[in-house]
Amino acid sequence: MSSATPEHIAFLSQLLFSSDSSALLPVADMKSCAQLANKHHVVVRALSALPKTRAAENLCLMEWAAEVVAAEQKRISNALVFLSEICGEFAAQGCDVTVIKSLDHWPDLGSDLDLYSNASPREVQHIFTHRFHARVAPRSWGDRLAGKWNFVIPGLPELVEVHVGRLGQTGEHVDWADALPERAVMVERGGHRFSVPAPEHRLMISTLQRMYRHFYFRLCDMLDSARMVERDTMDYGFLEDTSQAGGIWKGVATYLQIVSDYAARYRGWPLSLPRRVTETACFGGEKLTVGKDFLRVPIFMESVALYASELTTLARQGEVPETLRLSLLPPLAAAATLGLKMTGSDKGIW
Repeated sequence: MSSATPEHIAFLSQLLFSSDSSALLPVADMKSCAQLANKHHVVVRALSALPKTRAAENLCLMEWAAEVVAAEQKRISNALVFLSEICGEFAAQGCDVTVIKSLDHWPDLGSDLDLYSNASPREVQHIFTHRFHARVAPRSWGDRLAGKWNFVIPGLPELVEVHVGRLGQTGEHVDWADALPERAVMVERGGHRFSVPAPEHRLMISTLQRMYRHFYFRLCDMLDSARMVERDTMDYGFLEDTSQAGGIWKGVATYLQIVSDYAARYRGWPLSLPRRVTETACFGGEKLTVGKDFLRVPIFMESVALYASELTTLARQGEVPETLRLSLLPPLAAAATLGLKMTGSDKGIW
């Protein structure tokens, strides 16, 4: 599939955020959006919404959509069985484990399974290699800095990524990451129960991923975060204090403003955010552009300012090891960019 156009993104956004089908693409284009929906982790939600639109008039299209959804749900069911067994083994070994990011997209699922644990790297590797006969995937420079490992388990198509004791692009966040298991909540997904981060921590993790690492949004980020803000009880005082201490409060506020603006664009009303959030946000949805299949945020100026704020906060707090780790991000990013230009891949760096 060629790169997504603004029309394709708008089609899926309209489908996901609103029951109004007046702005949808022609039915003939809907199948071409399935791959895009997969990249945005919204396959189940998007295709399940088709019967509510004029596409329901096309029986063949509805049968195709049902088959795609069934196949995706089969993949998800298999992944959840493994995920449940993995979490159960951590508990049996007396190790904490929290499922991060992956289950945020429910009833969809991410392309890999992400976990956080305060167990030692040795304990984590032992669980995977001995209990699940997994092998450790090659680790990039970024992986080593971030304190994360990827495991390949026989019978599980998805990689399992485990963040051990650290969060952030360079593993600069330790203190609030350490509190993830304490504030975690239990959810049921597909007949299994899992420990997931509290809403405030989920927003901080999403912010780190989108505003400080990838600089692009998926539609699932917009949908998941909007749903979480409106359905869960959000402690904005805790969110501000904790993210402020980590130097990412501006990033969190900006992330929320972007989500709010995007929701307003496609459903007609924004999120109900406290003034301290909207007044802290550096920019909003007006900065989003469509590029290479995703919603892009500015990399220069705005993102550099967010990075500088995070670095300055950690330095002022005297967190020397974390500051040094974060200071390695620019040369790491430069190396990744150079590698991408020379070889067409940044593998081994990020």
